[in-house]
Amino acid sequence: MKITFLGAARTVTGSCFYIETKDNKFLVDCGFFQGYKDGNLNEDPFPFDPSKLDFILLTHAHIDHSGRIPKIFLEGFKGEVIATKATCELCRIMLPDSGYIQEFENEWLNRKRLRAGKPPVKPLYTHQDAINCMELFRSVSYGELVQINKNIKVRFNDAGHMLGSAIIELWAEENDRITKLVFSGDLGNKGMPILRDPEIIEDADYLIIESTYGNRLHMGKSEKADKFAEIILNTVKRGGNIVIPSFAVGRTQEIIYELNKQLGKNDPKYQKIMNLPVFVDSPLAISATEVFRNNLDCYDEEARSYIESGDNPLDFPTLRFTRTAEESKKLNNNTESKIIISASGMCEAGRIKHHLKHNLWRQESSIIFVGYQAEGTLGRKLLDGAKKVKIFGEEISVNAHIEMLEGFSGHADKEGLLSWIKAFSKKPRKIFIVHGENQQIEEFAEIIKNELKIDTVIPSLGETYKITPEKTPISSIVTSENSRVVYSFKRLEVLTMLDKLKDEFDEVASILTEDLKKETDDQEVQQLIEKLNKLEKELVNVLR
Repeated sequence: MKITFLGAARTVTGSCFYIETKDNKFLVDCGFFQGYKDGNLNEDPFPFDPSKLDFILLTHAHIDHSGRIPKIFLEGFKGEVIATKATCELCRIMLPDSGYIQEFENEWLNRKRLRAGKPPVKPLYTHQDAINCMELFRSVSYGELVQINKNIKVRFNDAGHMLGSAIIELWAEENDRITKLVFSGDLGNKGMPILRDPEIIEDADYLIIESTYGNRLHMGKSEKADKFAEIILNTVKRGGNIVIPSFAVGRTQEIIYELNKQLGKNDPKYQKIMNLPVFVDSPLAISATEVFRNNLDCYDEEARSYIESGDNPLDFPTLRFTRTAEESKKLNNNTESKIIISASGMCEAGRIKHHLKHNLWRQESSIIFVGYQAEGTLGRKLLDGAKKVKIFGEEISVNAHIEMLEGFSGHADKEGLLSWIKAFSKKPRKIFIVHGENQQIEEFAEIIKNELKIDTVIPSLGETYKITPEKTPISSIVTSENSRVVYSFKRLEVLTMLDKLKDEFDEVASILTEDLKKETDDQEVQQLIEKLNKLEKELVNVLR
């Protein structure tokens, strides 16, 4: 058996694992790359013939795990996409929404190409392509042992990350020997709102595990709730808005749930929150909330008790849903304080960019991030302390309070990941660590080796490993296809670095221009000239 890491390898997005057995070829996930570093990889062809692929196992509906399914469908894949019922229902709204974004961004790109005298290009896929690919989806239940063919069986277990998310157990038989792989997918936190805790897995020969927060701890539940309320109350006191860039599926519903709980507290200081209008400004989030309401069997005991007592945990009196663009625009014309929850969660597309444009420059407002921000995204730039950002071509000063509440993240932290691995009654022989940035992956690998005494592997993008049921060392295989994928990734790294340098030069130039307009010491100016001359010479050397 061979496994090739075609995404989420030393990066967080683009989850895609290509598995070849003696008789089958299939994928676990087929996700979208996000952020400046990886985004252009979506255009690359798959390093295999999609028409020869037998099936896809999908861990959950988030676009970084499902977003290239319409693309592979267009390129000839006609097998089944197997996922849980809730995942299938969410993909039915999320993938067409992604297709709409592809069309919109492609239209903008082609206008730019037209002005440059270049021919137009097609979108990665369209809204209709995404609708059409849904014919391939097949839903299965949690805990159901699914015999895909005579050699392969799988089981989907609750991962507690989002509605329908799954840990996949996979048994593959070759030459009368069975090898068991376990894919964690995105593993949730214990005690997350609405969702059940991640299920415990008994054993595995090989484990492929995420590491998004593998080197850090989240704040506690009560600390998170208090901090959330404190930010809201302080912002209201200043007369500003609370803007929450949120993933339309998962985090939005959990924030609604948390606000509902805050409103139920019998505490005078929460009265202001009780009267505060809360707007969910994302058509996708509105549709996703309906899917949540239709899948109560995925809820944990606390959420079920709310429902049984007659309280809908995803609704409260001051909650409003804005469906139209006109309703969305009116939110920024209204001067009263409000909470605006809007997608996308990384601030790369959608209505959130309009709300940031109207609130980032305001010292009174707060921007609260509640999920992971990939490198190069607008959300990551704000968290990293950017003083100015460009939105729709306009430079916006960042004066608002920028906050991060990792307690809302759908990903387990270091302790959550470790305790989940420790619960295996038969430990994996090796653990492949994926879905994390370099620092997180390497530190988490070291923690596993030191604390659990299990060998770890950190695969690179495009790398293939041969694994066997026997206790023999796994081996990395380099083929021409691997080399092409790795080369493509390295090429994009250079282009990404150039884009990043350009942004940083623009920001430095802006700061220096403002400083030089003020009274500046002659000696300081001379030192600056010498430094810039030295930098110019280094850049010329690079070009040579």
